[in-house]
Amino acid sequence: MIRTLPFGRTGHNTTRVIFGAAALYDVTQDAADRMLDQLLGAGINHIDTAASYGESELRIAPWMREHRGDFFLATKTGERGYAGARDSIRRSLDRLGVSQLDLIQLHNLTDEAGWAQAFGEDGAVRAAVEARDEGLVRFIGVTGHGTRVATMHRRSLERFDFASVLLPYNFSMMAQPEYAESFEHLLGICGERGIAVQTIKAVARRRWREGERPTTTTWYQAFEDPKDIERAVHWALARPGVFVNTASDPTLMHHTLAAAASFEDTPAAAEMAAAEARLGVEPLFIRGYQGAR
Repeated sequence: MIRTLPFGRTGHNTTRVIFGAAALYDVTQDAADRMLDQLLGAGINHIDTAASYGESELRIAPWMREHRGDFFLATKTGERGYAGARDSIRRSLDRLGVSQLDLIQLHNLTDEAGWAQAFGEDGAVRAAVEARDEGLVRFIGVTGHGTRVATMHRRSLERFDFASVLLPYNFSMMAQPEYAESFEHLLGICGERGIAVQTIKAVARRRWREGERPTTTTWYQAFEDPKDIERAVHWALARPGVFVNTASDPTLMHHTLAAAASFEDTPAAAEMAAAEARLGVEPLFIRGYQGAR
């Protein structure tokens, strides 16, 4: 059984692992339905999708006709302006076949220009608040990638009382002192204010190298051996209070759920360091390198 925790101050007890529905990007409905069976079997009760995840919202829609009450349903908009975000939220509701979202998130809000626009008078934050006031969404969150994401999330929280944040968290990212310090600072704020913290990239190994043929549907090379996935997921789950979102590959989802169900102990730092050195693990985001900001 996968344990649950309060998802911030939303009143929902979410499983420590959240289904990252980017895994539904371009799958058939039959394949999607097989994933639903796995989610229900594992007791997962939270789905995280996005308007930009291909066919994901459309694949989730049939699930909602029978299982709307079984899931906390979250999606994202990448729009920064008011009109675009307003239309995006309503389009997601239509594609998902629901009358209300539990959580709408501003997707990857980490660049200066986009951040300024989103918080402007005619920005996406205004559209999200309007949707909340109309009862179309219940809560509003913010997500991001890169090395500056924790810093940008702190700035966002200074401007608006978001219900949740989402950002990378794994052993290799936290081995970077600057990222780790910023992450810890953000976590402290979220703990004080009852803001849910979702984490991504738990099973990331490194970026694909030139000439390599991807073996998963993730944009990066992920751990594929079940033991490596288990070790990485257990390390992430050992952090009290955070949630781990599954990666965008059905096979990785299966192994992640199994790892979460078996979680008991925290892997030792020495064990993690030795395993990651052996596997050639590299952080996906490095300040000033590979567009990581």
